[in-house]
Amino acid sequence: MRRLIVFNNVTLDGYFTDMNGDMSWAHKNDAEWKEFGAENAKGGGVLVFGRITYELMASYWPTPQAAKNDPVVAEQMNNLPKVVFSRTLDHASWNNSKLVKANPAEEIRKMKKEPGEDMAIMGSGSIVSQLTQEGLIDEFQIVVNPIVLGKGRTMFEGINEKLILKQTKTRTFGNGNVLLCYEPMA
Repeated sequence: MRRLIVFNNVTLDGYFTDMNGDMSWAHKNDAEWKEFGAENAKGGGVLVFGRITYELMASYWPTPQAAKNDPVVAEQMNNLPKVVFSRTLDHASWNNSKLVKANPAEEIRKMKKEPGEDMAIMGSGSIVSQLTQEGLIDEFQIVVNPIVLGKGRTMFEGINEKLILKQTKTRTFGNGNVLLCYEPMA
């Protein structure tokens, strides 16, 4: 069965965006972090987004600037299959994108049963929250950034029940970021 993985950056105080949806604080330009990003992008799979994250990604990764700054990541982001959940978009024009207006949990349940590579959600806090509540997330890869915002949005807004996780991996980076990987306890 295909797995669904969440990969998100958060601040030390637990926000994945500020109050205006900005997450520029998560973008680092050091060699070790760029190498990690390039290696992580090579993992393949299907990218899963909500509308806001999709529009942000689609406005950057197909650009010449993205190809210059992060050629490996840009190539993967542009070529991998993408699913965007939105009730308001009319079409998804970024290469290899599929617009889904159906209930995200129902669609992900179907997709998990299909053959193929794993799926990864980036950003998309409302989708993460919905799918977490439905028990559909198989792994959380959370990068804690050494910054405090004081206000913002968590990717778990609306969670009604406690979710107990077990740690599977950690990695500390020279820039202060810490990757924490967790799976839900069965």
